[in-house]
Amino acid sequence: MSVINGIINNVLTQAGIIIGLIAMLGLILQKKGVGAVVIGTFKTILGFYVLSAGSAVLVTTLTYFGVMFQAAFHTTGIVPSIEAVNGYATNNLGLGGQIALAFLGIFVVNILLARFTPWKYIFLTGQALLWMSTMTVIFGYASGLRGAWLILAASLVGGFFCVAMPALAQPIVRRITGNDAIALGHFCTIGYLVEAGVAWLVRKRNVDKQPSTEDIKLPRSLEFLQDTYMSLAVVMIPLFLVVAAVAGPDPVAEYVDTMNYMMYAFLQAIQFVVGVYVLMAGVRLLLGEIVPAFRGISMKLVPDSKPALDCPVLFPYAPNAVVIGFITTTIGTLIAMVALPAIGFAVIVPGMLTNFFAGGTAGIFGNTVGGRRGAIVGGVVHGLFITLLPALLVTTFMNLGFPNLSATDVDTITAGLLFAYIVRPIMNAL
Repeated sequence: MSVINGIINNVLTQAGIIIGLIAMLGLILQKKGVGAVVIGTFKTILGFYVLSAGSAVLVTTLTYFGVMFQAAFHTTGIVPSIEAVNGYATNNLGLGGQIALAFLGIFVVNILLARFTPWKYIFLTGQALLWMSTMTVIFGYASGLRGAWLILAASLVGGFFCVAMPALAQPIVRRITGNDAIALGHFCTIGYLVEAGVAWLVRKRNVDKQPSTEDIKLPRSLEFLQDTYMSLAVVMIPLFLVVAAVAGPDPVAEYVDTMNYMMYAFLQAIQFVVGVYVLMAGVRLLLGEIVPAFRGISMKLVPDSKPALDCPVLFPYAPNAVVIGFITTTIGTLIAMVALPAIGFAVIVPGMLTNFFAGGTAGIFGNTVGGRRGAIVGGVVHGLFITLLPALLVTTFMNLGFPNLSATDVDTITAGLLFAYIVRPIMNAL
């Protein structure tokens, strides 16, 4: 068990290493030379960690923004955190070993399903697999499953989601990217499909092409806003400054140190744009290597398979939609934060990380299906939806005797609720 846990914790949970090893395998299967294998593997790993560096900058700035936001608008309640759920399962329920084994089992089931079913997707977002294994093990345990049966059930459900979610999203991903080379490997896909559905309902009828967020025409004096990073700065700098002004200096004193809190907010907004710039550079580098390398796996091991990658790989295809998706999703989560307690649900505090990454990706889906109107209206509904499911999860956790916990990735929540409302009643009947 300790050896397996060591491999999982030090290798299989390191998504960059996994993607690098997969790229190396693909190049070897294509019988590339040693130099080409080394260069392709290294550049794949480099691309992933450049992407991760950009994400880390965004996490830091958005964490700070979240503290300001809660202080400015006096929001208190449950902040969804899958990390907290994982910690409770490991430390209080003693399920760390089962989660690790389920993580490995999910990956194996994913490979088998991709090999022997029409869903040819290899899910390569390692951290998301860990969260899926956490949720399926917890709810499998709460349903009465133990030992090998618990690990098997969690592996089967998690592995199914690894191929089903990319398969459901692929028709829209194909329209976004213009080809079939990659898939989306992110366990917020149900939310993206909800936005796409709303976008389809509100789209303009009887037009050949929906007005896109990327086709916005600006006056000559504002043409500089057609640069992705300038337009992002124009949105984020006022947003950070206004929220900082309302919050005041005290809530963010631990971040600011001796600097003026308004100047710090300005610099954090700039850092946000820097993070997006680095993230985009990493995406371009990663895709330039992983797609050709993956061709060897598609030809040899899992014919016609596609790599399912994390959501930022879609950001360069519609950067304006990312910003619109972030803003409209945040509006939707704020509405839900106020409205859901009125009908008996817990107060779910908006998570800015989820709003940016999931909201931005959902904005791309909405724009692709329903143009600007789809991105805006669909984004608000997406915000409502990704707040409703965590609220349902809190209620379910409390009914199972767990503390006030929740998570954000709607696919993992769905997998957990599948156990709670289908498997558990069956186990109780037996």
